[in-house]
Amino acid sequence: MSRKFSALPAAGEEKILAAGNNEASAAPCLRLDIDGLVAELRALRVHSLQTRSRIGRPPKLPSRKALAHILDGLAAALFPNRLGAPDLTDDGLDYFVGHTLDRALRALYGEVRRELRFAANLTPETRSPEVEGEAAAIVKGFAEQLPKVRGLLDGDLRAAYQGDPAARSIDEVLVCYPGILAVTYHRLAHELYLRGAPLTARIIAEIAHSDTGIDIHPGATIGSHFFIDHGTGVVIGETAVIGERVRIYQAVTLGAKRFLVDENGNLAKGGARHPIVEDDVVIYAGATILGRVTIGRGSSIGGSVWLTRSVPPNSHITQASVQSEVFTAGSGI
Repeated sequence: MSRKFSALPAAGEEKILAAGNNEASAAPCLRLDIDGLVAELRALRVHSLQTRSRIGRPPKLPSRKALAHILDGLAAALFPNRLGAPDLTDDGLDYFVGHTLDRALRALYGEVRRELRFAANLTPETRSPEVEGEAAAIVKGFAEQLPKVRGLLDGDLRAAYQGDPAARSIDEVLVCYPGILAVTYHRLAHELYLRGAPLTARIIAEIAHSDTGIDIHPGATIGSHFFIDHGTGVVIGETAVIGERVRIYQAVTLGAKRFLVDENGNLAKGGARHPIVEDDVVIYAGATILGRVTIGRGSSIGGSVWLTRSVPPNSHITQASVQSEVFTAGSGI
């Protein structure tokens, strides 16, 4: 997380700074050219902004910290009995959901507006009714999809509970399983991605990545009843398409096989380059599937398989068998 530095210490920092000053006073040989460092860093910063055509005061990016708080609010509104305030009663449930949604969505509007202003390269002083209207339309469309998202998450929770013998209840799955957290954030991010806020969506995806070790690009399309078991190290690329009732395990990669370049040698952006996984597929731990290949319905992909070709429905792909022979007294060597 980035740290904001200012001339005045933030609350609670005085003791830290005092301790640092005491340490510095014990090192009289330390001579730092802070002014020179500041000047060099300023020059590099200005050059970087010039090369990106962002002269003057650049527009601000959406705040990762603010989005993390917004995600907490959205999750609490979707699952108030388990993720909401601990003292909620039945009488106050709808009020809590309404109040929490209103605050979260208004805050989300501010972050989406920042993204659109950044994309338009607007300075902080520039007003833009068009940007404000577009941000409002994105957030309104996103809000209208929340009941659909809740329905999809109910299916994901059931798939996790039914797919893991260690799960004692759906409530345990909701509050304990990193795969559910990652998929919850993905389903929210995906709706923003579809509606024209890809940077905000990507920041949400990276919050999930940091919290769970699961990296799902917000552009990936994922069907219902999706379950990631354990989850650490899972990577799902931007153009991946995953069907219904798919289960994957830790360290699975649905990635691109190669990256095309244009006539100038620059990386070509976009294009379908990640796998299609059809319904009822299971992909076991450590499997790597690369390129725009199709894994047919009902297939099973074994652990640590490296796959760069399509497989038909109901396939069972495993590693090549390992031969083991015992040699005695040097026999056969």
